[in-house]
Amino acid sequence: MFKHILLPVDGSSTSLMAVEKARGLAQAFGSTVTLIYVIDPYAFGGGGTDFAYGQAQYLEAATAEAKGALGDATQSLEAAGITVTASIIEGHAVYRGILETANSVGADLIVMGSHGRRGLEKLVLGSVAAQVLAHAHLPILIVRD
Repeated sequence: MFKHILLPVDGSSTSLMAVEKARGLAQAFGSTVTLIYVIDPYAFGGGGTDFAYGQAQYLEAATAEAKGALGDATQSLEAAGITVTASIIEGHAVYRGILETANSVGADLIVMGSHGRRGLEKLVLGSVAAQVLAHAHLPILIVRD
């Protein structure tokens, strides 16, 4: 039924729960999995020479975090015999990076975690999962903690 699962991860506990769900689905359907970690390369605000230095530090730290999250998820999936491709994606809006990748790899399911933010926290921080749900044209499984 699902031949290609897109699994965005961010290293959070909710993301790890999504990895477990995706692993079960991939085993059941014989799916391949594309893992991604989306980095917003423009998340660091500022100006002048401090901006360039801060931007470089931010990207270095974000890339290290992404590699760790992707590595952990890849190990878990490959240990279950699942074919995995992992990539770090840059996108100004994380949800767009997820949707563009789903389209480019031909995913037929997205499995992702949601932190379940509500009220003011959701208003201030937003919800990547809600944006993916609002704009996707394929099935999505949202895993909540």
